[in-house]
Amino acid sequence: MSRSSERPARSTTTPRAAAAGALTPSQAVAQHVPTSETQRRVREGAGLLAAAAMRRLDEDLDWYRALPAEDRSWVGLVAQAGISAFITWFADSTRPPHGVSDIFASAPPELTRSISLQHTLHLVRVVVDVVETHAERLAAPGEERELREAVLLYSREVAFSAAEVYARAAEVRGAWDARLEALVVDALVRGDVDDSVRSRVAALGWGGRGPTLVVVGTTAAPIDEVRAADLRRATSRAADDALVGIQGDRLVIFLGGEGDLRAAVTSLLPRFGPGPVVVGPQVADLTESARSARAALAGLQAAAAWPQAPRPVAADDLLPERVLVGDPLARRTLVAQAYDPLSASQGALLETISAYLGTGRSLEAAARSLYVHPNTVRYRLKRVADVTGWDPLDPRESYVLQTALAVGRLDATS
Repeated sequence: MSRSSERPARSTTTPRAAAAGALTPSQAVAQHVPTSETQRRVREGAGLLAAAAMRRLDEDLDWYRALPAEDRSWVGLVAQAGISAFITWFADSTRPPHGVSDIFASAPPELTRSISLQHTLHLVRVVVDVVETHAERLAAPGEERELREAVLLYSREVAFSAAEVYARAAEVRGAWDARLEALVVDALVRGDVDDSVRSRVAALGWGGRGPTLVVVGTTAAPIDEVRAADLRRATSRAADDALVGIQGDRLVIFLGGEGDLRAAVTSLLPRFGPGPVVVGPQVADLTESARSARAALAGLQAAAAWPQAPRPVAADDLLPERVLVGDPLARRTLVAQAYDPLSASQGALLETISAYLGTGRSLEAAARSLYVHPNTVRYRLKRVADVTGWDPLDPRESYVLQTALAVGRLDATS
């Protein structure tokens, strides 16, 4: 009588699985149940397989040799646990492989940071290859094929289990990183940049090369976890460094790096909802980013006062509107960049711009009030533009200058 007739296959395939032509690992191996002799020889060969697997890891995997000693020991325990779990399941392969998830239980969760999922699959392949190499030595005569099929089917379950472990670790790490990122963004906005914040920023992957700026805006709808993850991927693609703060319906994004940060902002515009998007001034590094964040947030509050503002708009282009909402930084900036230079200049520049703005922006009326030729007024206004950076002949920029003169005079009399 043939061996197959002595050991009839036991099938536990459900009608649905049979209709789909799919077999679970237990159902597939159950079609070729190994003899007790093969099970005994595999069980007794556990030490041989473990030693061979460890040798192959050291010989074939460069990343394994580069690991610290402690991590190498954990990887070795995982490999040995995998072999032990397979042997236990092989003793009764008609049962589902419940012990698969236990393979990774012996290792600390931090191991997922030291080795990637791809490395773990390399580990699975090495163990499979080791068992296949020793199949003729371990299996009873004529059962080498059953042993190879069993280890291949079990390794598939191990691979799925590894993917689940890494997915859970990524989910936990993602939730922790999101909370940590929210704390860091809040501290940076407040300007509380101490050593702990620096270490947390480094833990979030901020490289710190190149300048930094902050861009703020609103969202069209609440951002759930999926949209938040998509937003973080988009910011990571846009700039070398990125931090995302989701504060209700408001987005606060820190961008840094050696690339074109203004272009990065433009690429992120579709991620914001309708309404203004304000870009803070570029600063040297993350430690100075509070200034950029405060300017951007004040600009977002004041942007409604300038309906014609571009999108995105620089916070420094909203200085008059920011003064109206009580932003002291905008007030100081206007005085420092316009009023003080004009007061200190020669050639009656402050007197000329005051006359020009006070007469309804008329060159002729300003010339009459100053008893000079209109060309003299035109020349002096050009000098005003050179000194301050704002052109009095431009309607918007003349409004900026008019606001600067007003707050400068108020400060001078206080």
